[in-house]
Amino acid sequence: MADSKNAAKPSGIRSALLERYRVDDSKPFHLADYDPGDTAGLPLDKAQGKALLKIAKKRLAELQDLLYANGTTSMLIVLQGMDAAGKDGTIKHVMSGVNPQGVSVTSFKQPGPQELLHGFLWRIHISAPSAGRIVIFNRSQYEDVLVTRVHPELLEREHLPGEIGTPAFWKGRFEDIRHFEHYLSRQGTLILKFFLHISQDEQRTRLLARLDDRDKRWKFSGSDVKEREFWDHYQHAYEDAIGHTSRPWAPWFVVPANHKWFARLTVLESIIGTLEKLAQKPPVMDPTFSHSLDAYRAELGGEKS
Repeated sequence: MADSKNAAKPSGIRSALLERYRVDDSKPFHLADYDPGDTAGLPLDKAQGKALLKIAKKRLAELQDLLYANGTTSMLIVLQGMDAAGKDGTIKHVMSGVNPQGVSVTSFKQPGPQELLHGFLWRIHISAPSAGRIVIFNRSQYEDVLVTRVHPELLEREHLPGEIGTPAFWKGRFEDIRHFEHYLSRQGTLILKFFLHISQDEQRTRLLARLDDRDKRWKFSGSDVKEREFWDHYQHAYEDAIGHTSRPWAPWFVVPANHKWFARLTVLESIIGTLEKLAQKPPVMDPTFSHSLDAYRAELGGEKS
């Protein structure tokens, strides 16, 4: 075990992770440059990583309270990854300490008949966060340049004009996503997008674990095995989508996710680092209202117990 006295401080970890895994849109992006088993060389073991998670959760709760109280900025967190990458577990562990009044999770399944009559961003826009809130997308608008890219026959349900599935078509969708996210950013929404990057071997191990654990078998779907056949296609689709849509106002982070504790710590510290840059303070109370609260305090304090 690493010496806890020599373990990196949360602030130092935060800075390192923000820079290490953030996709720089000024450089060519290659998914192969990111190791799913990386832990950034941190002098931590699994137990210490979990201990840091507890500390970070408290800090996130403080920052989320300020975000909600000020009501001027919102945050959208996008989680993407292959099956068994750990999206649900990340949400559960990272957001377990925040006030549910100001946080919600939206999981996007296959679009229904009504949704298919609208543009692919329609259901996304109406689920975007309002001021002061944090919204997490478990899968997102990116399914429409990932699943439909690997299985273009799905596009036939979308009532689209013109040619579909061409290079120009996908270029247009990437542009639509960039413009949509830029619009949200200008309206005061902070956008963070995380690709939980696991290896094919690690996915196999996790799927087998689900089958071996009767309490987790409900998580297993036959489609998980079927989609493994398209692993390389999905990797290409992710690389293309991330490379075309990571921008300063909506950055992508490629998070090594073979080690669950490290993936959760990376996501959490990235969120905290972004919120801390707002340097928010408790809202200033109107003096008249503050005086009325003092009167209530005096009245309550004067009551006989």
